[in-house]
Amino acid sequence: MPGAGRAAGVRRLRPQRPEEPPAREDEDLLLAAAYVSDAQYNRNVPFETSPRAIRLYYFYNHWTMQVAIYFFICVDLSLALFEEPALFPLPFLATSIAEVLCLTAFFGRLVHFAKVTPQMVFWKDTKNICIMVTIVLTLIDLIIYGSLEAVNIHTIRWSRALRPVFLINFPESRQIRRTFRSIRNTLPDILYVFLLFMFSVLIFSLMALKLFGVRSLKTVEGLPYFTDILEIAFELYVLVTTANSPDVMMPAYNFSRWYSLYFITYIIINTYIFMSVFLAVVYNNYRKHLKNEILKLAYLKRRKMIEAFNILKVKVGTEFVVTEAQWKRLAKIVMPHISSPHLELLLRISDEGQKGHVDKMNFLRLADLLNIQVVAINIKRHPLEDWMPRVYQSSASLLVQRMVRHRIFVWVYDVIILVNAIFIALDEKKPFISNAEWLFLSLYIIEILLKLYTYEPRAYFGRKQFWNWFDTLIIIAALVATVANATIQSAGNYNSQQILDIVLILRILRLLRIIVSIQRFRLIVTTLINIGPTILTFGGLVLVVYYVFAIIGMEAFQGKVWFFDPNFTTPEAQVCGNPALTGSAFARDHYCKNNFNDLASSFIVLMELTVVNHFALLAGGFALVTHQAAKLYFISFHIVVVILIVNIFIAFILEAFFVAYSLEKSEVETAIEKKIQELGVGVQEEEMQDGKLIGNMDAKDSGFSGDDGDNKRKALKGLYFRIASKKYRTVDALLQQMFESEITPEDEGPSLDEILNLSPSDIYPKNPSFGNSA
Repeated sequence: MPGAGRAAGVRRLRPQRPEEPPAREDEDLLLAAAYVSDAQYNRNVPFETSPRAIRLYYFYNHWTMQVAIYFFICVDLSLALFEEPALFPLPFLATSIAEVLCLTAFFGRLVHFAKVTPQMVFWKDTKNICIMVTIVLTLIDLIIYGSLEAVNIHTIRWSRALRPVFLINFPESRQIRRTFRSIRNTLPDILYVFLLFMFSVLIFSLMALKLFGVRSLKTVEGLPYFTDILEIAFELYVLVTTANSPDVMMPAYNFSRWYSLYFITYIIINTYIFMSVFLAVVYNNYRKHLKNEILKLAYLKRRKMIEAFNILKVKVGTEFVVTEAQWKRLAKIVMPHISSPHLELLLRISDEGQKGHVDKMNFLRLADLLNIQVVAINIKRHPLEDWMPRVYQSSASLLVQRMVRHRIFVWVYDVIILVNAIFIALDEKKPFISNAEWLFLSLYIIEILLKLYTYEPRAYFGRKQFWNWFDTLIIIAALVATVANATIQSAGNYNSQQILDIVLILRILRLLRIIVSIQRFRLIVTTLINIGPTILTFGGLVLVVYYVFAIIGMEAFQGKVWFFDPNFTTPEAQVCGNPALTGSAFARDHYCKNNFNDLASSFIVLMELTVVNHFALLAGGFALVTHQAAKLYFISFHIVVVILIVNIFIAFILEAFFVAYSLEKSEVETAIEKKIQELGVGVQEEEMQDGKLIGNMDAKDSGFSGDDGDNKRKALKGLYFRIASKKYRTVDALLQQMFESEITPEDEGPSLDEILNLSPSDIYPKNPSFGNSA
């Protein structure tokens, strides 16, 4: 029997390797599993290989520890909401105790990290030094600030701007840290373009001073027009953002239409050409350094899998392999909740010849195999088929089922949705329009009932059937809200505006069903969902920058601008509580609520600055209440966020979207699907979309107990498999997918220590060719 042959083959392997005590074998297995887990989740933490250190490393990576550290990071960052200037004021003692607790947690996490990494590696790691220095500086600032507050001397809490250091430098935030490194590596190339851009602005500023400064022109407010070189440079810088266009041009344009040529030339050169060059340079250099980072990550992943293989390998003939039993134990340690059918499926892919062992090349794919979500599905009969089989299988019933399954049924309801959209846009006060809503609602309810009659209900409302849940909940909510509104109206001749608003929103949300029906729409939405984790990485990056600028803004501008209730008509209310704003556009346009008096208000102002609209008005207002040098704060924010980070964000999203939108399934996904089809236990994606199957990996735990293909299929007892989706489980997986073709399967890359010490220039060619750059 083939199974017996495999067992004998395994027994023949043992004499080739000295017998080891069970405890030593378990330790080796734990070490190998640690390497595989690091490769699976793209961790690049060098750890000690002693049994104690390995167990500490497992505990360090446990999800509870990661949740705990993120909890304390969130608490530490949110303290700014309760500290002066506070949105929710708390005593200094309360916030300081909370901060000390957070610092204690950070220090404990750092000590834990020191216990699992070699001492030389720990002290050479910059992020560990950053965390320790930040903890010390924060404690010093707390002591100084608390001492001065005790004697009623108010000072600045400068250490609050350092709090994002904890978010960036802990190993769990490697994606954000990698993005910062890529930005840092991109800066030298961007700097030259930025200097050239600023030179262009200064040249045009000098031209404006000579052209307009001697003509005694006035602005709308009656102030001198373009007579100060610094003011001219600021206005022209803002013009690049188009926030003050065409206002800045009007005094000169009113004097002579020929002066418009100056501004047109400036906008073409600086707004369109230079900003486009910025994007091109940022995209090219960021992608180059990102590629270096990911290639390093891919080499590290390959090397860790090789280390795991070397720990578990035994010799069979002329080659080294890992036994089937060891492979299974390893997979169960790395992914404890993996079901037996799933494990057997992955083993069949890794051990293609069913030899009882896994060779090196197939073993190196284990981390990727575990990252692919394979769903086992159980085909079940409709309950009505069991309760009333004759009725459910009658010719009329089968006709209804065929109609519901037909594509025309979907098209009919797409047309109904479009017609409903037209009715929503019309005047609801007309009886015909309002009564038509009941008709559409009835049609939608009939659709759901027909689908529940045709498809197995548990399949229709399966975990993966998001749009079915969305559809049903929207229809039920709309029905309840419409009935409630009609009841209230008929009972007391009263319309509840809140209920009417809810009904209106629910009606509009129903139109989202069009996305499901049109394949191209669904593909685009799926792509956006796939790159969602990568967008979150930049969300963390923006949060860090916003937080730092918000803290600086609160320290510089708190209490300078105040918001008063619109009913207040006092002179103080008309100038936002500051006489320096008298007659300013800031006060005239009622921008008083745009202030830095708490963290939430600061974030809103920074968002407005990111959008850039009325950039000059906001910067000018805060410059009036402090000093003209305050404009440097707003210019710095624009350079960092809009010119640098937003351009990098656009560059990365372009790249990720192109890859996610057009990339075929990876080699590992293809291998899994091929094996599923060979075993005769595969289902197509279309069948899942029709709602025939249930996605439930652990519903059945039956394995491939037979030895031949027929027995394997019988052992499944209705259990079928498919790839759950093409979504990427981690940000790193998408990034590696972008550049995985750069590394050949045979390329083992540098050693583990060499990889950890690689710089981008070590990976990227010193003199890249045109092809490499492309």
